[in-house]
Amino acid sequence: MRMWRKSLFHVVMAVFSFIWIYPFLWMVSASFKTQSEFFSNGLSLLPESLQMDNFIRAWKEANFEHYFVNSVILSISTILIVLAATATCGYVLGRYSFRGKKIIMGLLIASMFVPMEFAIIPIYDLIKGLGLMNSLFGVILAEAGGAHIIFILLFATFFRQIPKELEEASIVDGCGFLKTFVTIMVPLSKPIVGSVTIMQFIWSWNSFMVPLILTLSKPELRPLAVGLYALRGENVVDWTGIAAGGTIALLPIIIVFLFLQRYFVDGIAGAVKG
Repeated sequence: MRMWRKSLFHVVMAVFSFIWIYPFLWMVSASFKTQSEFFSNGLSLLPESLQMDNFIRAWKEANFEHYFVNSVILSISTILIVLAATATCGYVLGRYSFRGKKIIMGLLIASMFVPMEFAIIPIYDLIKGLGLMNSLFGVILAEAGGAHIIFILLFATFFRQIPKELEEASIVDGCGFLKTFVTIMVPLSKPIVGSVTIMQFIWSWNSFMVPLILTLSKPELRPLAVGLYALRGENVVDWTGIAAGGTIALLPIIIVFLFLQRYFVDGIAGAVKG
């Protein structure tokens, strides 16, 4: 009886997993179809023939080569800034006690409940006031801004469980605050760094609204997620080209996750344990 229940559970979960992953499989399948096949046999996951022209058209005609470079620069720069800010903030909040700490934590947690749509106007005014409108640097600062409270809590939880003897030994050896943080704490927090890198890379790579608003006058500065608009005409929409472009945009995310998944699992498990 228990074996039947276990088998039934696996079957049900397999069905739910297929339903969950079906949109991704459909997009990849549609990227290899012709326009006529897309409309006549759109729900099928097996294309009649592999149409590589969709990828060539998305890469060249939609200027994906340029958008891809913009996405790489935006994602890497944002990750570096976010890692530096959240790691230092998490280190202070996790290892030190000071007046007003609870208030700061409360404000950071409260910021999680503010929708991005409410923050876009202050972000726009700030970037415009700094004279960084229609610049890649302005988009990077806008994407790297914010509390990133989830990352801060991950670092704070991890740093809190590190033995104090390590800090004391570093102080005896003549290390100050910054040197202790860089040479001891950061190397120990590799699982959290990997987790934050994956999550921030996904968010930065797929970012749409902020880059769209901040680069309205300079479309050449847009990342891939916004660049997909180039395949949407006024009267005709290149659906197979958009599917091919979406597949191209998702490949780096899959590759990064496969390389860093071990750190992601270890980081989340360590934070939950703490």
